[in-house]
Amino acid sequence: MPDILLVEDKESLRRVLRLTLESAGYSVAEAEDARAAAQAVAREPFRLVLTDLRMPHGSGLDVLRASKEANPDAPVVLMTAYGSIDEAVQAMKDGAHDFLQKPVDSNHLLLLIERALEQVRLRTENILLREEWSRRYGFPRIIGESDSIKRAVAETQRVATTDTTVLLLGESGTGKELFARAIHHLSPRREKPFVAINCAAIPETLIESELFGHERGAFTGATERRPGKFELASGGTIFLDEIGDLPLSAQGKLLRAIEEKVVDRVGGRAPVPVDVRVVAATNRELQAATEAGEFRRDLYFRLAVFPIEIPPLRERGDDVMLLARHFAAQLGRELRKREATLSDGATAALRAHRWPGNVRELENAIERACILADSASLTPADLGLAREGFGQRVEEVLADFDISGTLSEAAERAARAVERRKIADALRAHDGNKTRAAEELSVSYKTLLTKIKEYNL
Repeated sequence: MPDILLVEDKESLRRVLRLTLESAGYSVAEAEDARAAAQAVAREPFRLVLTDLRMPHGSGLDVLRASKEANPDAPVVLMTAYGSIDEAVQAMKDGAHDFLQKPVDSNHLLLLIERALEQVRLRTENILLREEWSRRYGFPRIIGESDSIKRAVAETQRVATTDTTVLLLGESGTGKELFARAIHHLSPRREKPFVAINCAAIPETLIESELFGHERGAFTGATERRPGKFELASGGTIFLDEIGDLPLSAQGKLLRAIEEKVVDRVGGRAPVPVDVRVVAATNRELQAATEAGEFRRDLYFRLAVFPIEIPPLRERGDDVMLLARHFAAQLGRELRKREATLSDGATAALRAHRWPGNVRELENAIERACILADSASLTPADLGLAREGFGQRVEEVLADFDISGTLSEAAERAARAVERRKIADALRAHDGNKTRAAEELSVSYKTLLTKIKEYNL
């Protein structure tokens, strides 16, 4: 897609201007009159339009109007001969960015174009800064050593370098946005915008406007043209969180945006080309939703080209403690000016809790503890887990435990599970030193070795 549309009826001048622009690194498309220019701006978007004021088949004012209708954000610069300055001034009142008097000075021309494009860039950047809602982590750091999280990370690294659509699956709070940001940062689009939108947080009446933008007067309250998230993410990545909650009325337009790389603004007359990589996320069973008629089957298959399952925290084993120590150090520095640590009681409570809210719940618990704690060592009471610890409700403790068979069979399985957990904790506490672990457990070294082999530790 060319950067600049150059509109000039004199071929010799057009050739000189084109060489000037291309020598500065811009790609250029040409039009020899106003009619051809109007057709060009309707066909594809340009970053800037440079047009003569007086020419055959219309004027530069016609080009200005056609350009503003097709792409209101693209600046239009007019070139005028002596005696048409009044017309150029009127053109600026009608929305032209600036004008140049012929003969055109090449240095002045390039400076004016550079400033015009910089204004566009800053305007878009300001919109993104105002609407960006999650910048806390900076470059994403995914913490974990469990097999399930390593598998998700490996899949993320593999797909990130492509332009493939990705669907992140997992419960609320598992860190799906963190993975989406990682995909963006590891991709060739990393220097372009990352735009996130929560589809569940926007009223159904506004979702199309938020995603695809709207024109002035498209509905009550639309006092100015506003670009949608797809346009703001141009060249980069758009993250559609809670995609399962997207209304059916908007799903068809989203499918078209993904497949044809165009969007239709609300109230717009022509489709707008977009170059965006789509990453979506959901905590719903989308296949079930398609069978129930709540989600378009064709959109589901288009989104699920490369699904990545983000595991819940309760299935990540010792990642709970890795994350807890990370949050304690980070939030301790932020809130208390020094890293926080975890007491033995806090460690036990953290291990025992099932974390239905996943990583988000864990982080919130650590943040609360850092605020309430009287010392640098966090306690179960600080975490809000004082009454839980190892004393969870029986239903929670046994939720994933096999209690089939006779009472003695179930009791034996429970004893073995506790024994295995106790030995694993002792080995971990002593960095794998079996002699010290045996002393703590009050068993012989030989017995410990037998149990380690029996439980495959």
